[in-house]
Amino acid sequence: MNQPHERQRAIDLATLSQTPSYQATERVVQNFQRAKRRARTEEMLASIRRLPIDLLAFDQVQARLKLSHKVYQGLQDVPLNKIVGSVNRSDDFTRTFMPRKDSIQPRWQQVDRLMNEQGFPPIELYQVSHIYFVRDGHHRVSVAQQEGLETIEAHVWAYESRVPLWADDTSHDIDIRGEYVEFLERTQLDKFRPTPPIIFMELGCYWALEEEMAIHRYYLGLEQGRDPTFQEAMLDWHDKVYMPLVKAILEDELLTYYPGRTVADLALHIIKHQYWLEGQSQEEEISMAEATEDFAERLRRSPWRRLQSWVAHRILGQPIYWPGENN
Repeated sequence: MNQPHERQRAIDLATLSQTPSYQATERVVQNFQRAKRRARTEEMLASIRRLPIDLLAFDQVQARLKLSHKVYQGLQDVPLNKIVGSVNRSDDFTRTFMPRKDSIQPRWQQVDRLMNEQGFPPIELYQVSHIYFVRDGHHRVSVAQQEGLETIEAHVWAYESRVPLWADDTSHDIDIRGEYVEFLERTQLDKFRPTPPIIFMELGCYWALEEEMAIHRYYLGLEQGRDPTFQEAMLDWHDKVYMPLVKAILEDELLTYYPGRTVADLALHIIKHQYWLEGQSQEEEISMAEATEDFAERLRRSPWRRLQSWVAHRILGQPIYWPGENN
């Protein structure tokens, strides 16, 4: 007796499924589910390849880099792949702004529908060096990413930063960059030698750099027969020790043996290698040029180092940080 009613209900549902509003609702639901699956895939790959998966937290960056003053830069089209941080929602999305939580779904779907019907207003971003943090518009960035857009319209406020940041930086990198800020405050090196920046991938290296400058000051004093200032020794060390090291590292392409490391990392390795060689020889003084040549030759002869670098670069996806290309 209920068959006519069941038949009519089936007809009604079939008719409803053909209406634009129903189809639009289905589309945004499916779009959100695809975005959630993409987030899970990104998290899995990040754990394997050691890639950054979390958004950078602006409060950490502001505190470590001692940011204070921002200037409005106007309305801009900002590359989505440079938006890698959040002012207050760093736990809700992946580094590419894919949604991590089901609680995001209602608002996300509303924004997705709005985008396809009439577009949405500009978002608000804070810029620090080469990257951006979302102040307002997290769901809009997420939907734009899922739709495959390359840029998004945004009101931008820029903070002046003494040190650079790049889109693949992690929370650990921010702590290292905080040490760099403190190093520059103590030495003022960037006031005299603004480029290239000295970027390390490990904590504690800037203290080691200052120790090298202090040692250089001692020997410079013996050479000149006077007590040079720290600033004089620092600049002499930078120009006569560090920059020749950088040049040798780049000419010999030594960075290819150390994916994920910077030219400053290798320079410190070679300085330590010089001390090791002098300890081995016990009597003979080893020049920095000799230490660099020995270091390079040992790398070239080591099949284990070549295998490690191949796995790190080709399998794990760790980049080779040529100066000027890690942004």
